[in-house]
Amino acid sequence: MEAEGEPGSERRRTSATAAVTLSEVASRAGVSVSAVSKVLRGTAAIRVSPETRQRILDAAQELRYRPNFAARALQAARTQVLGLVVPDLTNALFTELMHGVEDGAAAHGYTVLLGRLDTDRPQTEVIARLLGEGRVDGLVLQATDGVDPDSLDQLLDPRAAVVLINSVASGRASSVTVDDVGGARTATEHLVSLGHTRIALAGGLPTSYTAQRRRRGHQEAMRAAGLVPREDHETALGYTAEQGREALRRLLRLDPRPTAVVVANVNAAIGLLAEAHAQGVDVPGELSVATVLDSWTAENTWPPLTAVRMQFYAMGERAVASVVRRLEDGAMTEEVVLDPPPELVVRGSTVPPRT
Repeated sequence: MEAEGEPGSERRRTSATAAVTLSEVASRAGVSVSAVSKVLRGTAAIRVSPETRQRILDAAQELRYRPNFAARALQAARTQVLGLVVPDLTNALFTELMHGVEDGAAAHGYTVLLGRLDTDRPQTEVIARLLGEGRVDGLVLQATDGVDPDSLDQLLDPRAAVVLINSVASGRASSVTVDDVGGARTATEHLVSLGHTRIALAGGLPTSYTAQRRRRGHQEAMRAAGLVPREDHETALGYTAEQGREALRRLLRLDPRPTAVVVANVNAAIGLLAEAHAQGVDVPGELSVATVLDSWTAENTWPPLTAVRMQFYAMGERAVASVVRRLEDGAMTEEVVLDPPPELVVRGSTVPPRT
């Protein structure tokens, strides 16, 4: 029996409440059933003009077409569900990412299942249960911070439809990352433009893919300004608030102290700012603070944090598109989101250095 709402189905409505078929949408739009199916599925490889695509979408809307997901899943042995797995669902940074994933999934006819990685369950177990038990068709995965490349390779099955965000495992999975180099470069250039020359970096763990790239962007901006990056002006402790606190404690032991610091992650920046208050350090009078990544928490600190807004929404959308490509034609890709570019948001935590 042919599934209603799928290519090849010629069954007509028998009552006012019966489901609209793809063939009816095709007839209304004056195109083939195959073209309608691919456009409404959001298939990347379909070649139709913008006018034809819009005509199909208009016809589907006029007829109130609704895809038969149950039939589609049975035919394709799929659930029409994608998983988004991140280390911490309460992290404010993931809000924009989740919105991008949800919107991207809806555009391709998928729903999203949220999952969390934690220290109690091995990451391999979480992924194996979601994919191996057929709960989801593919995964958008953010590995825990600082996972080393060898562990990441062991974590991934190259046959599975897994897309990494904020990390790369060439040949094992597709990946989508933001412009970490450009983000850190933007933050550092802002401090240089204010007249700072003793600029520190509170970085992430040495094994972290994003931390390595943000360190590179910081150092590029320093050298471009004729400043020599100093190893004693860099920490590599991680992205948590407590690690940000410890980074500042170490930087305050320097003589002379830095007059500004780039923090590689906004959560660490909030911890660093709290430690500055505890130590009686005037921000921004004695120390200007700029952070890579922006969130609602950054604008609600005191002073509000100058931050570089990154492309997390676009990363979520493109990660879903990458999973769908992997499912449809097996393509494995690596993408860096450059559009829109990192955006500097100047707030009260940065000022020129005291003379």
